[in-house]
Amino acid sequence: MATSIRLSRGGSKKRPYYRIVVADSRAPRDGKFIERIGSYNPVLPKGDEKRVVLDVERAKHWVAAGAQPTDRVARFLDAAGVKERKARNNPNKAEPGQKAKDRAEDRAAKAAEAAEAAAAAAAEANAPAEEAAAPAEESAEG
Repeated sequence: MATSIRLSRGGSKKRPYYRIVVADSRAPRDGKFIERIGSYNPVLPKGDEKRVVLDVERAKHWVAAGAQPTDRVARFLDAAGVKERKARNNPNKAEPGQKAKDRAEDRAAKAAEAAEAAAAAAAEANAPAEEAAAPAEESAEG
């Protein structure tokens, strides 16, 4: 039987409280479990020792028996010194998707076109004033 060490949610709405349980991996999240080995209360501040309560001996037993912890529980086990967790690295996580990149390119192209149009309009606005000044100077000379 494939077992997992995972969190089982309890508590009321917007006030979560989790039990750390060993369960058959096919059982529902809040359903039947084999053994309760601890608790996790995310409402408490991070420095509080009652935030994560874990029976280290039972956790070691279940890890040795082949139980697979979830990511969150693996963090707790690593902090307790039961099982070392590999650091994860995803350098592409913050990179935007292809459609977002395309939209950014379109925005940049439109901004460049608008800047060119504004520069051309400014040049046209300055050009007639210079042309009007030039004939007036010629008539004054002649």
